[in-house]
Amino acid sequence: MPSSLAPRLIERFLEMMAAERGASANTLSAYRRDLEAYAEESTSRGSDIATADPGNIRGHLASLEALGLARSSAARKLSAIRQFHRFLHGDGLAKDNPATAIDSPRAARPLPKMISRQEVDALADAARARLKSAKGQKLLKAHRLHCLVEMLYATGLRVSELVCLTVQAATSERDFILVKGKGGRERLVPVSATARAALEDYLAVLKTSATAGSKWLFPSSGAEGHLTRQHFALELKGLAAEAGLDAAKLSPHVLRHGFASHLLEGGADLRAVQQMLGHADISTTQIYTHVQAERLRVVVETHHPLAKKS
Repeated sequence: MPSSLAPRLIERFLEMMAAERGASANTLSAYRRDLEAYAEESTSRGSDIATADPGNIRGHLASLEALGLARSSAARKLSAIRQFHRFLHGDGLAKDNPATAIDSPRAARPLPKMISRQEVDALADAARARLKSAKGQKLLKAHRLHCLVEMLYATGLRVSELVCLTVQAATSERDFILVKGKGGRERLVPVSATARAALEDYLAVLKTSATAGSKWLFPSSGAEGHLTRQHFALELKGLAAEAGLDAAKLSPHVLRHGFASHLLEGGADLRAVQQMLGHADISTTQIYTHVQAERLRVVVETHHPLAKKS
């Protein structure tokens, strides 16, 4: 059990969190559980939380990891321990703060949600089907959505970059569009013949609409002057449902992931994909190589004759 000093220190810390930080009852309860477990662990190692050193904290985190605790949960518990030791040191109850030497557990980067080539084809087919049946104002919206889908999958733009495109940026070059990305960095992104054809068809209809003359490629009557990413996301989910896909799993960002993954799957150079995606660090792009590796693992486990069967 924790030493007789530990409960008193924990209570003082919780009183401070309630009085000075306005912590909720749920937060205080969670901190209490985390700190009591930390105190008990320290006692079992022959130490005390009042005189703990970085080794005590690392030992506690290691025991949590051994129990299979998620990194996000371990990080939350470490946050409580950090605040506790900061309080002890700040109030003169401890000579130093051992938590300053502890790094937060790094959360594993989840693999991105993916879309298959067949699902992309189904989505594009549904968009083209709308063009055949749409009339009047709905025809412009159908062309706009078809253009958005083709452009997004062909270029891998961030949805914010796509909806903020100007007519000039999209038409000044025949085979490229000029994109202003994060940090104001500009890049040229190639456009496929299919996407360019969808763009030209859309522009022809746009010229006859009430929003003709706007600088935005996808103008809107809203405050921003252009289509919002939220509105596009809703339209995309509606199109996914028409295509027989799971709308809950589809978003503009998933199409961007599909662009990158399918390029690498086809043998594209990682640096080239990095440039087209506008990633400042290639490590961000490398997540797609993990996707390919995971797919290969599944293929081997599923189809190799010597793979273990469950």
